[in-house]
Amino acid sequence: MIKEEINEILRKYDRKKISVGTLGSHSALNIFKGAKEENLRTVCICKKDDEIVYKKFPLVDEIIFVSEFGELLDQDMQERLRKLNTILIPHGSFTAYISAEEIISNLLVPMFANRELLRWEVDREKQREWLERAGLRLPRTFKNPKEIEGLTIVKFPGARGGRGYFLVTSPESFYEKAEEMKKRGHLTEEDLESVHLQEYIIGAHVYPHYFRSILENNVEFLGVDKRYESTVDELGRIPASEQLQIDLHPTYTIVGNIPIVLRESLLPEILRMGDRVVEASMAISPPGIIGPFCLEAAITDDLKIYTFEISARIVAGTNVGIGTSPYLYLKYGERMWMGRRIAREIRKAIDSDRLEEICY
Repeated sequence: MIKEEINEILRKYDRKKISVGTLGSHSALNIFKGAKEENLRTVCICKKDDEIVYKKFPLVDEIIFVSEFGELLDQDMQERLRKLNTILIPHGSFTAYISAEEIISNLLVPMFANRELLRWEVDREKQREWLERAGLRLPRTFKNPKEIEGLTIVKFPGARGGRGYFLVTSPESFYEKAEEMKKRGHLTEEDLESVHLQEYIIGAHVYPHYFRSILENNVEFLGVDKRYESTVDELGRIPASEQLQIDLHPTYTIVGNIPIVLRESLLPEILRMGDRVVEASMAISPPGIIGPFCLEAAITDDLKIYTFEISARIVAGTNVGIGTSPYLYLKYGERMWMGRRIAREIRKAIDSDRLEEICY
């Protein structure tokens, strides 16, 4: 089993020279800054064109250049990472550029994550099963376009930052918009073969971030963000008459994130949701979630919370909390954010000789 191999690798690591490593994209700066605050070395697997980021923000001790992120699976690369005593932190680019199956089976470098849950994250049906087991309120889904009734969002597998998503109201509008999105280069025919159709909940879309600590046996609430999406978030600037004239088809490509502080009356349910998701994860894949996760939700005007997706790793929305998260200040009274919370868990595991409990 790969867990036994990972444990053997960890036993050979120099605990005084542990490095935190990740792919140079998504939330890498968040992760690297957190690691430096906890006196851990950092390793960045980076494309040459992106090197400027890690030169302008000098948080990386070792840069390893690749032409594509899939090279993470190369045996020479893995051996180099192991020699650097690296613990990898997965983020959205891992499952976007490398399959969950390959990460689970072929990546023999310790990860701060439950790898099996990455498989559940990228499979929409497994996601739904997980959230249903947690007892969360979910939108309806439709098995094929012919079943569509009412406002529906069309999604696709994996962490693609909302690219290619679109809204429809009927089977006819699905096929019409799908053709338009293909012509504009947003979708391929292959994308449409793995389509996910979900009832669109009208409400405030929020993305609460959590951290499950194995070492402290606790689930922490770290913050909330909303996404800033192109082009849908700019439609309000265009009068309705002009929108009709140009036959605009909005897209949902994420270009950034905006922090949110929730009204306090919503917090009890938000906190319970995190606890229930972790409890369900322990049943479907022991030991359950390790470290960061995020729920994607919509809150209606009668304050019902619908959860429509889960990410079983750090999300880019946690970048808004670097050094400023109000919820983490309430708990820690210091500069704390997701990247640093990850690093602190690793540091505590090193100091207490418990790395095997948090690395898979």
